[in-house]
Amino acid sequence: MTISFKKSYKFALKSSLYIFLFAIGGLFLLNKFYIQTDFWPLLCFAIGLFVFSFFVLQYRVERFIYRRVKRIYDDVSLLENASFRNQPVTTDMATLTREVQKFARDKKIEIETLKIREEYRREFLGNVSHELKTPLFTVQGYLLTLLDGAMEDKQIRKKYLQRAEKGVERLIYIVKDLDMITKLEMGDINIELSEFNIIDVVQNVFDLLEMRAAKKNISLVFDTKYKYPIKVIADQEKIQQVVTNLVVNSIKYGKQGGTTEVSIEDLVNNKAIVRVTDNGEGIAKSNIPRLFERFYRVDKSGARSEGGSGLGLAIVKHIIESHNEKIYVESEFGVGSEFSFTLEKAK
Repeated sequence: MTISFKKSYKFALKSSLYIFLFAIGGLFLLNKFYIQTDFWPLLCFAIGLFVFSFFVLQYRVERFIYRRVKRIYDDVSLLENASFRNQPVTTDMATLTREVQKFARDKKIEIETLKIREEYRREFLGNVSHELKTPLFTVQGYLLTLLDGAMEDKQIRKKYLQRAEKGVERLIYIVKDLDMITKLEMGDINIELSEFNIIDVVQNVFDLLEMRAAKKNISLVFDTKYKYPIKVIADQEKIQQVVTNLVVNSIKYGKQGGTTEVSIEDLVNNKAIVRVTDNGEGIAKSNIPRLFERFYRVDKSGARSEGGSGLGLAIVKHIIESHNEKIYVESEFGVGSEFSFTLEKAK
């Protein structure tokens, strides 16, 4: 450990100077009124006292301050702060004060972050428990009813088994989404880049969700007729999942007889932006910052009646960010919503 004693030298020098001046004054008075002797021996004695005082004071101050400052460093180091462990011990009080204040600020931020994470963990576990509990209890209820005697009735048996199957399907859906988002957050899913036509991907999603949209009489349309392909570079399978999740959301929260429109536009820096717009119920401004959180639902009762895992938008966000792209949302309550994301265009 290297030690800086610049200010302690200054302190010792000033203190020794005071002692020297006091000794000179005292000896001058003694020499004048009591002891008649040469002045030079007295001056030499005073200078010797000055030098002796300087070294004694310097040594004592260094030892006194260093021991106490080192104790502070040792106490702080017990908290395993790497920045304090690696820094040299300093006896400069101003520097020490700044370092301790910085340490306190950093620890406060760290504690606040841990509190937020702990709250998030509790909320996440509660949400997972709630999402899994509903289909589990549903399946259990139908199976218990069958075991209690309803199995003899063929119509009831078939109906209850079909309903139990739907509950199991929802459980599988939730578990798959949980597995995917966990892998996305940990970076365990590889992004396989390829060149493909984004228009074909959107059309595939429209074909897959056409019947679901028809139940609410919602039209799935492009904003215009694209005569030429728009090639992008991304993971085609995962981008199709992004578009699927966004269109499913627009259907889920869309109004009867509404429209879900997809547009693809050019941006600067060789980027394309895909917009999914609906004229559904819209989202209140207070809810927008939390839209991409896991299990967060704007309308909890309505969303659960429509099914889903509550992880769709969280998965969308992670997939887009894993491509180093951006996702945006604009919405006005009672008017509709627009989700958009960027992709790199093929050259």
